[in-house]
Amino acid sequence: MRKILVVDDELVSRKKMAKILASYGECKEVETGTLAIKLFEQALLKGEPYDLISLDVGLPDRSGTEILIEIREMEGEKPMLVKSPVKVLMVTAHSDRDTVLTSIQAGCDQYVVKPFTPDLVYKKLKEMGVHL
Repeated sequence: MRKILVVDDELVSRKKMAKILASYGECKEVETGTLAIKLFEQALLKGEPYDLISLDVGLPDRSGTEILIEIREMEGEKPMLVKSPVKVLMVTAHSDRDTVLTSIQAGCDQYVVKPFTPDLVYKKLKEMGVHL
């Protein structure tokens, strides 16, 4: 079963994304980037890395982009623990070009703009190579 981490400070968005992604695997939900980094690192060190992360761009403690950069750095520092890089779906309320480009440059695999629908999330996951 896939391990999925849903990171969003908005309760409704977090629950909605977790519900959508539940058919793909076991979802863990957190509301801050700091917690996301902690859980990601623990899972990596245990040899049970996350397969997919849904990561909100606008988090209260740090930007989702910063979190993504740190995740990619951890994967690079511990290549023996990484079977394959985690798939990252960025979630943003801003569809402006700069936000999207910054997310892609940081290493996201795909992005969705809030408010999102299950069909849109499924489409983006399929484009990322994540299938049921």
